[in-house]
Amino acid sequence: MRESAIVLDFGSQYSQLIARRVRALGVYCEIVPPGVLMEKLRRDNVRAIILSGGPASVVTDGAPSLDKGILELGIPLLGICYGMQLLAKLLGGTVRGAESREYGPALLHVDGARWLFDGMPGKLDVWMSHGDQVERLPEGFELLAHTANCPVAAMGHSERKIYGVQFHPEVVHTPRGSEVLRNFLFNIAGCKGGWSMAGFVEEAVGKIRERVGNERVLCGLSGGVDSTVTAALLDRAIGRRCVAVFVDNGLLRMGEAEAVPTFFRDEYRINLRVVDARERFLAALEGVTDPERKRHIIGHMFVEVFKAEADKLGDIPFLAQGTLYPDVIESTSTFGGPSARIKSHHNVGGLPDDIDFALVEPLRELFKDEVRQLGRRLGLPEKVLTRQPFPGPGLAVRIIGEVTDERLRMLREADARVQQELEDEEIYDQIWQSFALLLPVKSVGVMGDERTYGNVVALRIVSSADGMTSDWVKVPYEVLGRISSRIINEVRGVGRVVYDISPKPPSTIEWE
Repeated sequence: MRESAIVLDFGSQYSQLIARRVRALGVYCEIVPPGVLMEKLRRDNVRAIILSGGPASVVTDGAPSLDKGILELGIPLLGICYGMQLLAKLLGGTVRGAESREYGPALLHVDGARWLFDGMPGKLDVWMSHGDQVERLPEGFELLAHTANCPVAAMGHSERKIYGVQFHPEVVHTPRGSEVLRNFLFNIAGCKGGWSMAGFVEEAVGKIRERVGNERVLCGLSGGVDSTVTAALLDRAIGRRCVAVFVDNGLLRMGEAEAVPTFFRDEYRINLRVVDARERFLAALEGVTDPERKRHIIGHMFVEVFKAEADKLGDIPFLAQGTLYPDVIESTSTFGGPSARIKSHHNVGGLPDDIDFALVEPLRELFKDEVRQLGRRLGLPEKVLTRQPFPGPGLAVRIIGEVTDERLRMLREADARVQQELEDEEIYDQIWQSFALLLPVKSVGVMGDERTYGNVVALRIVSSADGMTSDWVKVPYEVLGRISSRIINEVRGVGRVVYDISPKPPSTIEWE
């Protein structure tokens, strides 16, 4: 029976990042709410349990907790941040608000070099993000590490195999965090490893077949990486019973409405239908400026279009989407946990409550880089898999303010020049995401000795590993200069270009 690890989600925005790190180490991992039934832990051959961080404080009434019986199952546990504080509280230790909070990099001094820190140096760079801290260790626990501001930065009970760390080993800002997780999984929990994306393909195909039975599935296909891999996975699972629908909603990038159907008809042949819904979407968005309303309207419109196509084809009860975990975690907690909503996504929080389809979302627990790995397993070409992410609501959320035909024209033309210059410079494939935005302001300029009053375009070019965190790319000045010059000179109505240098967090990659 396959071994597994689970993450109990206490609301951390990085819960899925923990699971991703565990899977990268070769151990299958999934996220469950803190109220998980102990029967599931026994049934699923759970070998390790990780308690995530979270925004709550364990010292407040009503803070998320867990069934104390889990602590007595003998399954090794690792608490991270809030998870460590909760373990300390439940096991008789003391937690209090820290006099000096830690947010950001810290130097960890290892006091117990075995167990979690086996084979690691005495000082480690780590990432902290906490306002509370463990003041007194539970009985039988040893101090394993501290920082200048946190006397108990790691603790452990070797006999019970229960450990806690105040820092976040799952983030890239803790350079040797994967080694900490590796020590927990293999040295402490005794996992064997061996899980891979190949195993995920087999499992996902089996789940799709089990869920849909002999029914047909409508698959929303945008041509991006996520929806393409979803369609390929469904094609592997149920063949022609998957009907892919490409909707031209008028919010696509330049040339997209022609290129996507051509590829899927000529190169990667699937059961495809194309729907021209440009007028319907733009009419529904007329006068709308609020980004949440945009997303909800677009989500509703997609469902209406899909429903109309399903009615034409006869009864199709299932709708498949390329929803990924970053979409889910920014909209709501995947598993009903206490994660905070950042924004709605048209295919998650933007869907109507009375949707007539049952959803099939086989990528819902994956990050973008894992989806690309999956696509390679399914035989999809690199030119599709290396495409940069594009939001489901399309250019509607890259136009700040009202969406109109004229504003769409300006943005399409500006964005095309961003992509062309980065491709010509041969740095496009090194970038996570690059695009233009149209801002709701105008600025004074001079062209041909005459005063102009043109629109402002912002450039957003970021690097990332998984979409959960990102940083702006230090694009060579001469490249930025060429992009700016081309946009201002070639795109009618634009008079100024600015560059966004905000990281995520605190900003998101998209502006809306």
